[in-house]
Amino acid sequence: MNISIEITQKKHYCYSQEICDTIEKSAQLRGTGIAKRTPEYILKKMESGDAMIALDKGKFVGFCYIESWQHGKFVAHSGLIVHPDYRNLGLAKEIKSKVFEYSLKKYPDAKIFGITTGLAVMKINSDLGYKPVPFSELTSDPSFWSGCKTCTNFEILKSKENKMCLCTGMLYDGNEKQNSFQKHPFNLKVLNRLKSIKQALFLKK
Repeated sequence: MNISIEITQKKHYCYSQEICDTIEKSAQLRGTGIAKRTPEYILKKMESGDAMIALDKGKFVGFCYIESWQHGKFVAHSGLIVHPDYRNLGLAKEIKSKVFEYSLKKYPDAKIFGITTGLAVMKINSDLGYKPVPFSELTSDPSFWSGCKTCTNFEILKSKENKMCLCTGMLYDGNEKQNSFQKHPFNLKVLNRLKSIKQALFLKK
């Protein structure tokens, strides 16, 4: 494989529909946790240079984009996806790491955050220095939370007034000392248990 990961350019616009289709299929398989995107929105991110794409000799294999909130105070990485043919190769971590480094350069004063139900993404975030936080420490911008409307768990989020959901909030604040958190290894069992508790509480009939 000869996979390249680069900031999106005009030559990559033709992949916008395929990216959306891959994200949607992944959401259907998981049944939870991924908000739907449109090709127009993906294209907008590509045009602004707020996205990275992974290609294998011209074949689409992965993607992720950046969103900024509250005038650049917060930054989030969204739409992280890897083509099914290229999963379990560590590509998601590689894409995420490159987007993370790019975000630190483009938005040096921003707090970087994310919400996810995926344990693999939590592991990647933790390795980069993110820490689990309550939703109250994330952006209060209503346009961010309205982006969750197409997620199957939106009614849970809405019922909790955007304060809690099946997703776990994670935050990287470059202005804080991250070393104290990074000394403690990511505990997959603890977060898996937390996810199970949330499901039991929110999904019970």
